[in-house]
Amino acid sequence: MRFDILTLFPDLFTGFLSGSLLGAARTNGLIDISVTDIRDHAEGVHRQVDDRPFGGGPGMLLMPGPVVGCVEAVQQQQPNPGHVILLSPSGRRLDQPLVESLAARDRVILVCGRYEGFDARIAPALGAEEISVGDYVLSGGEVAAMVIVDAVSRLVPGVIGDAESARQDSFSGADRLVEGPQYTRPREFRGVPVPDILLCGDHARIASWRRAQSLEATRRREAHAPPVPARTH
Repeated sequence: MRFDILTLFPDLFTGFLSGSLLGAARTNGLIDISVTDIRDHAEGVHRQVDDRPFGGGPGMLLMPGPVVGCVEAVQQQQPNPGHVILLSPSGRRLDQPLVESLAARDRVILVCGRYEGFDARIAPALGAEEISVGDYVLSGGEVAAMVIVDAVSRLVPGVIGDAESARQDSFSGADRLVEGPQYTRPREFRGVPVPDILLCGDHARIASWRRAQSLEATRRREAHAPPVPARTH
């Protein structure tokens, strides 16, 4: 699988892409990741990529020319076109089903927003999907791009040594449950022991207990989740 990351700050990705699972996956040829500086496709002496919004308002917007030009140039680098994603707070919220759908693609192009966001003409010009990693504000889309690369890469065959581990992660599987509590050595820590059932050796009973704990953890999580606002259109 290939990721193309388009950003104004390519140096932010150096350590992230070389460490841990991602570094090993790249070395082993399981994933291919390329980072491109959007500013390389800006015109003029100052390579301007942003400008003030028409109609007034605070901050600056990413201009369509440099972003669209950069994406189009990157698309030409590979024979198969990539699925273009703009990292934007107004986009679809990232969840595990969306991660799984992205993992089924051969190539994803992630465009990192900055400042007050993208000129509204960029997404339709590129046929891009907009994705948000949550209802909060980041300084830019770079961290959001890292989240997507990390989450999607885990599902690429061979990236995680134990494929069963990925299948049992929170939000995976048909019912999208949160994982329940897990324990390792020592058997007792500061007066809190490992539950006896995990030591009984009966795998069916352990599986049943874990599912009950997972259901309860999911119930508690949903009880604290804010209500979803009703759509009016």
